[in-house]
Amino acid sequence: MKKLKGFTLAEILITLAIIGIVAAITLPGLLVNVNEKAWDAQKKALHARLAQAIGQMNTLGGYGTYTKGETEDATVDTSAENFILDALSKVYKINNVCGPDKLSSCGIPSKITTLNATSEITFPTKISELNSKLLNGQHYEGEYGDVADTKAAAFETVNGESIAVFYNPLCSSDTSATHYVQNKMCVNFVYDLNGTEGPNQVGKDVGFITAFYNKNPVVVAPAPHTADYTSTVAQFTDTSATVDASSACKTMAEDLRLPDRDEIASLFINAPLINLADNKTSYWSGSVISSGASGFAWNQSFTLGSRARSVRSNTYYVRCIKK
Repeated sequence: MKKLKGFTLAEILITLAIIGIVAAITLPGLLVNVNEKAWDAQKKALHARLAQAIGQMNTLGGYGTYTKGETEDATVDTSAENFILDALSKVYKINNVCGPDKLSSCGIPSKITTLNATSEITFPTKISELNSKLLNGQHYEGEYGDVADTKAAAFETVNGESIAVFYNPLCSSDTSATHYVQNKMCVNFVYDLNGTEGPNQVGKDVGFITAFYNKNPVVVAPAPHTADYTSTVAQFTDTSATVDASSACKTMAEDLRLPDRDEIASLFINAPLINLADNKTSYWSGSVISSGASGFAWNQSFTLGSRARSVRSNTYYVRCIKK
């Protein structure tokens, strides 16, 4: 008679234990990748929907009432809520609207984690909390353009996203003589794709979308890389051996590129959310005005908020974004 071969109970248990250990090591990473791909797809869809909706509006400025009192606090502030109710809801399907001081009722988390999980911050509730540089000295209702320190309102979408709205009713058009971006920001949306579920972290389920210019708006949703390039570089150089701003992005990762001038302005507006230091003065955009190393391109100041034409051979910092 032939002797039958098989596995002993001990061998089977050891095999199952090994499979369990391997699964415990690999599955969390696989789940993270699946979640991040799903979030990326949802972000792109949200950007497309909001851009389409805002493109249908005749104007982005002037909604609601904002009256500043004797102090810096507003005595009347209905701007953000009225923008949602009187403008956005006419062109975009909204489930629920929450006024100032009631953001949590629309699923806005009380705290979020910044890009790279560097720190946990309290969710901003008005423009000056989003970025104090937006109201920096003379840039607040002054010579370089008007910005009202309005309180945020929020809404929920039919897809389950929770979106806080930071609205500047005084925003100007792109033809404004000044090159400060503070007064060109009309609406900044800070969203959480799954409400308070978590991880509530910028770059994962939390992100931002910015609409610039009262007339002919531009809507951008830059996804910033986790770090600056290691040194300042020229926007363009005739010397092929020298790294310039575009090639700097490619050396960091193949799926990175330079932000255009509106995308880098959006990064400035949301700088505290992505830990983008304001002591590094200017960053290059990829928006070129004239060609060649002696030509001009736009750069963005993170100390003042100014947008300037600079010679492309000048050296500034670089923060790349995902393609």
